[in-house]
Order: sequence, then structure tokens, then C-alpha cells
Amino acid sequence: MTHHRSALDDLLDDPLIQLVMKSDRVRPQDVRLVMEQARDRAQDMAIPPAHVIANSCCGGLCA
Repeated sequence: MTHHRSALDDLLDDPLIQLVMKSDRVRPQDVRLVMEQARDRAQDMAIPPAHVIANSCCGGLCA
């Protein structure tokens, strides 16, 4: 079985990101928790297709 690395894993393993997180007192597990919560909320939301948004925003001026 192969281990799948996510983009988040790559970011959290970056030395510069780790330095910034350390200076801000942010732990990797906190970032993961926030990302998981955002993903879960996004899955519960119904997002309309792009053509619906483009035709409805600004009275159709955006299309």
C-alpha cells in the first residue's frame, strides 16, 4: 500500500512554513483541524454552478 501525501502535508513539512508557524505559536495539528472543519462545512453547502452565479450577480452585468 502506498502512502498518499496531500498538498497540506507538503506545506506543513516545508521548513519556512514551520518557522512561521513556530513564531506564531501554531501547531500543525491545529492547522489540520481547521482544514478538516472547513472541508466538512464545504461538503454540506450547496454551491450553484458557475453559469448560475455569473448570470445572477450584479443583475447579469458580470456575464
